[in-house]
Amino acid sequence: MKRCLIVVDYQNDFVVGALGFESAAALDGRIAAKINAYHKRGDTVIFTLDTHGEDYGETREGRYLPVAHCILGTPGHALYGETGASRTYNDICFSKPAFGSDELYEYLKANPFDAIELAGVVSNICVISNAVLAKTAQPEADIVVDAACVASNDEGLNRAALDVMQSLQIEVLTGAAGV
Repeated sequence: MKRCLIVVDYQNDFVVGALGFESAAALDGRIAAKINAYHKRGDTVIFTLDTHGEDYGETREGRYLPVAHCILGTPGHALYGETGASRTYNDICFSKPAFGSDELYEYLKANPFDAIELAGVVSNICVISNAVLAKTAQPEADIVVDAACVASNDEGLNRAALDVMQSLQIEVLTGAAGV
């Protein structure tokens, strides 16, 4: 079985920085363990990095969310904690200026997988956006989100995002299950 793990935006600014929140920090060990399990099996691991420039405040996103974050070259842009330390040279990394990654979509169109799992933050913004892109790129693959490895700064929106993903035939794991 050919599998892929996509770790969405697990960066300092979303965990302990400008947009950090407590439940994001709690994911670190679980996401790192998942990355290590994928590496051990020889599966593909992909990271997306929310990436903005110094002109962030002049962008559409910056006007709606006026908190500079994940500015390229700053500590806030780097991957967080054990998760960041688990990244290897062979892992794929896509920088993205928007919620979803067009480069990730193109990569998935060209590289079929049997199963694609997503983890990271923020569940109701970037995780759901990239899960939909994965489902669009590979409609016959099992697309999976482990609820224990995603979070939002708003638990109601987190639950709603998981419900919407489930309605889109994305499997939402609860409990100790995992791909």
